[in-house]
Parts: sequence; C-alpha cells; structure tokens
Amino acid sequence: MATLLNRLANLFPLWVVTCSGLALYFPAWFTWFNSTMIVWGLAVIMIGMGLTLSVDDFRRVARLPRQVVIGVVAQFLIMPFLGWGIAKGMALEPALAVGLILVACCPGGTASNVVSYIARADVALSVLMTMCSTFAAVVMTPLLTKWLAGAYVEVSAWSLFVNTLQVVVVPVTLGVLLNRYAPRVVNFVLPVAPLVSVIFITLICASIIGANAGTVRDSVLVLFSAVALLHLGGFGLGYLLARLLKLSELASRTVAIEVGMQNSGLGAVLARTSFPELALAPVPSAISASFHSIIGSALAAWWRLRPPRDNRGQT
Repeated sequence: MATLLNRLANLFPLWVVTCSGLALYFPAWFTWFNSTMIVWGLAVIMIGMGLTLSVDDFRRVARLPRQVVIGVVAQFLIMPFLGWGIAKGMALEPALAVGLILVACCPGGTASNVVSYIARADVALSVLMTMCSTFAAVVMTPLLTKWLAGAYVEVSAWSLFVNTLQVVVVPVTLGVLLNRYAPRVVNFVLPVAPLVSVIFITLICASIIGANAGTVRDSVLVLFSAVALLHLGGFGLGYLLARLLKLSELASRTVAIEVGMQNSGLGAVLARTSFPELALAPVPSAISASFHSIIGSALAAWWRLRPPRDNRGQT
C-alpha cells in the first residue's frame, strides 16, 4: 500500500496538468473548491511539511551552513529579480505581473523534495533548504514583493507578512510539534501525507484556473511563456550559481531543483488574500505549479540516468 501511495504522489505533474487542463473547459468541476477551502488546503500541505521535520533537522542546518545558505540566498536572489525582469520585458498587464512577481518571491516548494528524490540528488539538503527558505519567506516574500511589484499596485508588506505568518509558520510549527509530541499519530499519517498534499495542490491550481478559464485561454501564450521562462531560468541559474561557488555536482543539482521549484500553492493563496481586487493575480501561481512540475520531472529523469561522475568539491 505504501508503495502505491508513493507512486501516486510521484505522479503529481500528471495530476496537476490533467486537472488544470480540464478546468479550462469544465470550470465547474473544480471551482467548488472555493477561497476558504484553498486556504485550508494550503494549511494541510504546510502541516504535512512540518510532520516531516524534527529537531534533528534544525541541528543539521548548523552542520551544512554553507550549502543551505547558498540555496536560500539563490532562492531569494535569482527568482524574484527574474520574475520582475520577465514581467517588465514582456510588458505583462498589472494583475499578471504582480502574480508572477509574487510567486517568484515565494520559497521553495515541497515538490522539490520529491523531484530531488527522483533525480537522486541530495534529498536531505533539499528538505533543509525548503525548511529554511519557508521560514525566511515570512520576511523576504513581503519585502521583495513590495519592492518589485510596488510599481504596479499598492502592496501592503504588513498584510503580506501577516498572511504569510498565518499560512506558513503556524501550520509548519504545528506539524513539527506533532512530530515531537505525537509520534504515533505522525507515523500513522505520514504514508498518506504526500498524496494528500498532491491532491490539495492539484485542487488549488485547478480551481484558480477554472475561475479564470476564459482569460487564461485568451492569454495562454503570454502566460505560459512568462511562467516557463521563470522556471527554466530558475533551474539554469540556480545550477550555474552553485557551480560557480564550487559546490559539488550533487549539491548543485539539488540547489537547481530547489531554486527552480516554487511554493506555488502559497503564491496562489497570498495573491488571493492580499490582492482581492486583482482577480488574475493568482493565475501565474496556478500555472507555475504545472510548469515547474513538468520541467522538474524532466530534469530529474535526465539526471537520474546520469549520476555525477565526480562528486568531489567544496561543500
């Protein structure tokens, strides 16, 4: 049973792409998953992430400070400015520009841990970077979004901070506490947690696309091009920066995956709660979930067949 659940969870790109595609033509199949459900769905995802973390994980950060710091800095250096540059270069309309910049300012997503596993990269390092970038996002996401998206609309960094605190720190901390004080419950839940997270992220993305199906169809080329450039650039520049800083090939692959894959669910929820007047702002996040899953899975398959010949190097 556990093997079957893992296989179903590892097929997350298929579920996201299929349901998002169906939402374009059959919106009612997914729009029942409303705003309140989306927020609670993300909370479940973030609790699931917390369940996988222990006090020992936080201790391990101290033993791998350089790799983790490089990964987190790359996350908040490369993606936000890449998102801003693409929005400017493609002259996106304000709602889509804000949405693209916001998802670019989000931390790495838990899907990166799955892709790192498939790619035979450093899963432990991936989990540590996701954890650190998630907590850093409480401050970095509001500040970067206000700075880079402020030219398009009025951005309340405080509102974004409060929303991020509510949907990130509280549920992740709850998950960590459950892991610490209710291990039997956690051991019972963990086998199904990845699949539950996949189901919720799929519903979040499909619901947002379904609610804006007409506009997405009309702007499909621009939207898809912008999001694809964001993630392709993230994977490529993340890998390049890690190699320039002399990380090992294995660590560099892990950094590339972490940088290239955003927490699109968080981006969608923040866009919906922080910019309610911009109906299209959550759309780039929903499309992002599909694109980073496809690109990440293809890259994982490529690297899985090409293990590092020499993994020596400064770590």
